[in-house]
Amino acid sequence: MDWKLVLVGSMVALCLAFGLFREQAAEPGFELTVLHTNDIHSHYESFQPWNEPVQGGVARLATAVAGVRNEVDHALLVDAGDQFQGTLYFNVGKAQVVADVMNALGYDAMCPGNHEFDAGPGELARLADAVGFPIVSANVDSTDEPALAGRLVPYTVVTLSGEEVGILGLTTEHTESSSNPGDRVRFEDARTSAARAVEALEAQGIDRIIALTHLGYERDLAVAASVSGIDILVGGHSHTRLGADEDAAGPYPTVISSPRGEPVVVVTAYEWGRQLGRLDVTFDALGRVAEVAGNLVAIDESIEEDPAVTQILARYAVDIEALKATAVGTTDVDLLGERTPVRTGETNLGNLICDAMVWKTTALGAQAAMQNGGGIRASIPAGEITMGNVLEVLPFGNQITTVSLTGRQLKAALENGVGGVEGEAGCFPHVSRLRYSYDPSSDPGQRIRSVALWDEEIAGYRPVVETETITLATNTFLAGGGDGYQALAEAAQRYDTGWLLSDVLAEYLDSMSPVAPALEGRIEAVSSLE
Repeated sequence: MDWKLVLVGSMVALCLAFGLFREQAAEPGFELTVLHTNDIHSHYESFQPWNEPVQGGVARLATAVAGVRNEVDHALLVDAGDQFQGTLYFNVGKAQVVADVMNALGYDAMCPGNHEFDAGPGELARLADAVGFPIVSANVDSTDEPALAGRLVPYTVVTLSGEEVGILGLTTEHTESSSNPGDRVRFEDARTSAARAVEALEAQGIDRIIALTHLGYERDLAVAASVSGIDILVGGHSHTRLGADEDAAGPYPTVISSPRGEPVVVVTAYEWGRQLGRLDVTFDALGRVAEVAGNLVAIDESIEEDPAVTQILARYAVDIEALKATAVGTTDVDLLGERTPVRTGETNLGNLICDAMVWKTTALGAQAAMQNGGGIRASIPAGEITMGNVLEVLPFGNQITTVSLTGRQLKAALENGVGGVEGEAGCFPHVSRLRYSYDPSSDPGQRIRSVALWDEEIAGYRPVVETETITLATNTFLAGGGDGYQALAEAAQRYDTGWLLSDVLAEYLDSMSPVAPALEGRIEAVSSLE
């Protein structure tokens, strides 16, 4: 679908709709400000990316939220998922620190993202019990999971000055393979579930409906265009930039038409608390969007920190600092782990992690290693490396698993890994003692051009034979079929070592420091169009 054409057409429809709505509206409109966040990933302190200004921080976010609430009569603060995982705050505080922060900011609702299931259903249940607001997802069925049963609801209704607003949630169906929900939590089709939730809300006479979604921007546009009755869609999952910048995926807000020809306002607020979304909407007497405006508020040093929120974070400081302070090695070079590089190509940090896996598992017969780029979550600057650095890079608690698979299965795994490179999918494969080339211009599933394996006997690389058996070290997530790696899940033999990947990397650094990993041509993008 050509979303540019959809957006142009929808803007025309919106203008027509506005005129129609004004003719029908005999009563003053209801004004609502929706404040929203997504994909914070426990980035609760302000941070400064390389060569960029200070950004984010929930203490600054709290000040920004309070400022808007003081300006308007009706405001909602909502989150579109993935508060869990990503910094040492979550490693130390788990669900409790998330609850402490979100309660302090006064959220009204959130939708669980896929990472809310990373520590299992029990940790999400602890969050649901600790927060003072509902967690909504219409397509998550947790009735058979004792730890989570009854703690998630498909939707909630908020009343502001006597006016009702329905809020439903949608969680990516890929959570089943991209996280750890267990086998008793089911993820139903998002669009079907959204339509069912809208129908239930409308049956109660509620005609102002917000969808909180953790599906990704493209899916958000598809849901908005195919499910009538949603007025506002607040999204997350894809870490999408909106706005007027050249690299933005679309405008803020993005407005398209529903199947009934009504405007649907789609918004998202990038990642890590760098931005607070502010959407100002006026509903007409029929509960439809009549006017809309909004902007993304940059959370930076121009905003003062809320002292009460700062004190909340301080409660976790001792444990975090102790963790950060434990030195495990040194690096002579910067280790690159930023989102785009590790999801689109070879990086020195990806090489280092995979080398550590092979180093640890050679005695178990491992000939090569593979790690998904989505499992690499931070960079490390040159100098001393602490355990805190290691846990920021590898926060998911994965263990190392070895699998025995055929050359054909290995190629299929690599095909899966490069199949979503243009969308910076987290499945992108980093490797050790393997080399592969792929053509990103070819269709997914037909991109791998060559695969070579290190051969000790010739002290060099040789082409992989489809019928040979190869022992591969990987993480438990991929070995279980996570991120679409079904070929690894179908491997003939699997051995779970019980070794945490983060501990193995720390052990490797302790043994090998100082390290200076480099790009070695392990991964090559080629083009058949050249």
